[in-house]
Amino acid sequence: MKLSILDQSPISTNQTANEALQESMNLARIGETLGYSRYWIAEHHAMPGLACSAPEVMLGYIGANTKNIRIGSGAVLLPYYKPYKVAETYHMLSTLFPNRIDVGIGRAPGGPAEATNALSDNYLEHVYKMPDLVNELIKYIDNEGTVLEASPIPQISPDLWMLGTSRKSGNFAAENGLAYSFGQFMSDENGTEIVQQYRQSFQPRKKGQKPYVIMALSVICAETTQKAEEIALSSIVWELQNESMKGNKGVPSVDEAKKILLNLRNQKSIERIKKKMIIGNPNEVKSKILEIQSHVLADEIMIVTITYSSKDKHQSYRLIAEQFIK
Repeated sequence: MKLSILDQSPISTNQTANEALQESMNLARIGETLGYSRYWIAEHHAMPGLACSAPEVMLGYIGANTKNIRIGSGAVLLPYYKPYKVAETYHMLSTLFPNRIDVGIGRAPGGPAEATNALSDNYLEHVYKMPDLVNELIKYIDNEGTVLEASPIPQISPDLWMLGTSRKSGNFAAENGLAYSFGQFMSDENGTEIVQQYRQSFQPRKKGQKPYVIMALSVICAETTQKAEEIALSSIVWELQNESMKGNKGVPSVDEAKKILLNLRNQKSIERIKKKMIIGNPNEVKSKILEIQSHVLADEIMIVTITYSSKDKHQSYRLIAEQFIK
């Protein structure tokens, strides 16, 4: 089974943004060495705990420091941009790094309302026009049906993906002949039903094209279950802090997380977050991933791992790779 990496480029409380971005580049290189199929980096705006506001910039840096792993956006928040400019950018990357570039498309704001207003005067209007924006982007990426070319035209076009967390995004991907990545780690929806509907409704836009599904999961793996549970506290507490708008200091250490949890009375919030995560030793993690894959029939599993320590993050990806990648 193919495994891939989704990186939100989080900043730990002991890191600068520069160090977090360097860690993102290191993670891509480690993922390539371990045999992961692709590395995607997310786009966020005005969120102090997340370092990457411009995936297209990081992809140039990461592409130059890796050799084979596919790299891409997870996702380009299309309502902010003109499709022509997005096509130019990713054609440029595809020219520099042939047959390695993915363009993941999303419509979420990726930050607070103030950032949305600063980035766009009519964001909601563009959200409503998302079908038109995507169709325009498809034409430029496929270099078909347009008078104007999005230069430079690469020998191999980047792959287009629709990213989403709902039935609507799955149906849209199917109708437009796009590969689909479902973010189960951030959705309360039933991913199995959404993916099944996507497969049944898929309409290829190119000859021979078939539906393709990535299931994105939040996973933390360690040598023992106890160790994994402990490491996961940083991610859980940070998620709680983000929900209460207190996550601007970054991912807390395990010790910091434990202190915060001592004063937290709402255990239901912790359990709610943990339900969206896979936490355990290598055998437990493998079993849970295989169970999800068998239900969803995903072609690929994409893993997002948020830890305070880079060492713990690298080890988690390494242990998972040893279970799946031969």
